[in-house]
Amino acid sequence: MQHSNAVNRLDRLPISRFHKITLLAVSFAYFFEFADINSFATTAPKLIHVWGVTVNQVAYVTSLSFVGMFFGSIIAGGIADRWGRKRALILTTLFFGIFSFAATFSWDIVSLGVFRILTSAGLSAMTVVAVIYVNELYPAAVRGKYQAYAIVIGICGTPATNLIASAVVPLTDWSWRLVFLWGSLGIVFVLFARHIKESPRWYESRGDYLAADAVLREIESLVATEKGPLSEPAPPAHEAEPTKAPLRMLLQKRYLLPTLLLTVLWVTQTIGFFGYSSWAPTLLAKEGFSVEKSVFYVALTTVGAPLGSYLASVVTDRFERKWCLVAFGTIIALCGLFYGLTFNPLLIVVFGFLVNLFERGYTALGYAYSPELFDTRSRSLGTSISYGVGRLSNAAGPLIVAALYNRSGYQSVFLFIAGTWLVGAIVLAVFGPKTRRARLAAAGDRTGHDSDRRRAVHPRPGVHQAE
Repeated sequence: MQHSNAVNRLDRLPISRFHKITLLAVSFAYFFEFADINSFATTAPKLIHVWGVTVNQVAYVTSLSFVGMFFGSIIAGGIADRWGRKRALILTTLFFGIFSFAATFSWDIVSLGVFRILTSAGLSAMTVVAVIYVNELYPAAVRGKYQAYAIVIGICGTPATNLIASAVVPLTDWSWRLVFLWGSLGIVFVLFARHIKESPRWYESRGDYLAADAVLREIESLVATEKGPLSEPAPPAHEAEPTKAPLRMLLQKRYLLPTLLLTVLWVTQTIGFFGYSSWAPTLLAKEGFSVEKSVFYVALTTVGAPLGSYLASVVTDRFERKWCLVAFGTIIALCGLFYGLTFNPLLIVVFGFLVNLFERGYTALGYAYSPELFDTRSRSLGTSISYGVGRLSNAAGPLIVAALYNRSGYQSVFLFIAGTWLVGAIVLAVFGPKTRRARLAAAGDRTGHDSDRRRAVHPRPGVHQAE
């Protein structure tokens, strides 16, 4: 077999039970990734009292966690390319669940820091793999929407963790450990393993067209059983023989520019969001709010996160993603600035709610936008490098936040965070490529090709879109 035509065969499939089960599985992994990512932030105010932890120690643990995220992201790209998207998704989810469970038994800030670094590596690795996996399995016409749907469900893990933390952390001197135990439940993802399929496009990238065709036939059979006869796919485009993607490939102009752009996107998103979410409970507590109130206020603000992801699902395939990202980033900067200028509990919740709403929408848009700037061969490498460098950048972020707070006070932290978001929005506005027109043009070509076949042979319409 010279080519299995995975892109066109997947793009013409109607959304079916197969896609919904895959969505549920990815959403479950996202849920516990988001549930676990801020668990240290929600327990840090308690550790200040129980273990005598300082603001600088919180900064070091948070900073080193992002070093772990960097290595997790880079390793994830290699694992996904070598062992497959499905196996990598399972392994990375198990990895962060196991080390979150280990954090339950931490005996001091050093041991907790080590476990958090390893957990964070798994969290970031899982995210990179999940973004690639959804991008390669869903029809291009709706992949942005389903990427956002996965975040809509998954992001509920953030308010769930914060609400659980607000209830259990104040109970006793040891009950903060239950937050990490909760985050470890991502291990249950193994129950989904037999219900999800390997990416046929990964098999194609390795030149294994027979394996790709076998998975495609299995998927098509499942969809046809539910939806009826399928339309004929467009013929495969001529492609170069697949080869391993070396790191130096990203230095080529066609890959270097999107890699640099996405690095800026994820650097500003990482510093901007985690500068806010990782520090808000601790800084509120340091400014005189009780541990109970600081954690509870932040928990209320995170209720906006699922709504933001849903907002992204509404706009992502209807408008140009670049400009959606620019608009969302600008709004986050303004709301985050107002958050830092008030100590009124109601306004803290309102502006924090808006920050969470638009930031989670921004993240969902970014997850859809990033892999579109690369072809299949470079997608895993380019996505993992840019996302990983973004996470690595926040190794400095907590140290900057701690220094600003100690020298200039609470409000200077939020001036810094707002400025970070504005930088990202400006760079995207000036240099970000548009992707919607190319997708629609290719979709028109494929729809025109398939419509003749459907009128002659197949009664059921399909979905057609560009890679």
